[in-house]
Amino acid sequence: MANTKAISGTAFATLLLIALMMGANHVAARIAFNNGVDVATAVVFRSGVTTLVIVALLAVARVRVSFSARHKRMLPLIGLLIGIQSLCLYSAVARLPVALALLAFNTYPIWTALWAAVVYRQKPERAMLIAMPVILVGLALALDVFGAASGLGASGQWARIGAGAAFALAAAGTFGLALVVTQQETADVDGRVRTATTMTVAGLIALAMVGAQGGFHLPQAVAGWAGLAALTFLYGTAFTIMFTVLPKLGVVGNSAIMNVEPVFALVLAWLILGQEIAPVQVAGALLVVGAVMVLGLRKR
Repeated sequence: MANTKAISGTAFATLLLIALMMGANHVAARIAFNNGVDVATAVVFRSGVTTLVIVALLAVARVRVSFSARHKRMLPLIGLLIGIQSLCLYSAVARLPVALALLAFNTYPIWTALWAAVVYRQKPERAMLIAMPVILVGLALALDVFGAASGLGASGQWARIGAGAAFALAAAGTFGLALVVTQQETADVDGRVRTATTMTVAGLIALAMVGAQGGFHLPQAVAGWAGLAALTFLYGTAFTIMFTVLPKLGVVGNSAIMNVEPVFALVLAWLILGQEIAPVQVAGALLVVGAVMVLGLRKR
């Protein structure tokens, strides 16, 4: 039976704060990328610090850690998927306006339904089937796929956004698969333990990429160091709040309210980075965010 109890004002404000911090994390990442930091370096710093924070929480709470044989098989896979997702999403942020990268990533509910159907033979819900075309139309408007808003035409627009859009959609696809595997195979693992193992594997993947490219690409200016520090702090703090505050408020960590993250990113990127998008793209963005939120808030 669905839980229809309304969340408290404190819980609602906390969810919005997490969405704000996650949106700001990506704006900070773009600042770091503009000043010499590469994607793999950013993921190593972010994942490493977040892992340390979560492990500290586990130690303080004296959480007993034990894994079944299935967990030992699936948790590394989930970590691999999240590592790929992290690298792809930051790669999209480095190439697209931040809000557009996050909007393309916000198609992950479609991917989740697709993977659930392909891997576990679960039929998509009617609400998802209705929302899919709405999300795709909104994304097409937001990305200006025909180049009408930019005046570049379809070919010129795709030459400009193609790589970034591909990375964002790849991030959405891998994240969707990670969500499905998590729900089906490791739902009984403590969320803090699962996050610690996931961040560890994701960080190791990024570290391997750092090694393959000849070492860390550190900031070349003060602004780059500020961006790297901010993205690490914001990401780690958001996750800490998810696992310490939200459970006490009776709110699940992946509440649909947090899907307003691209809206926060849109405003912050405009204020801090000077990134602007056309009104029709804003309308598309709101369509995507609205459809995803309706999906997340529907009664089950």
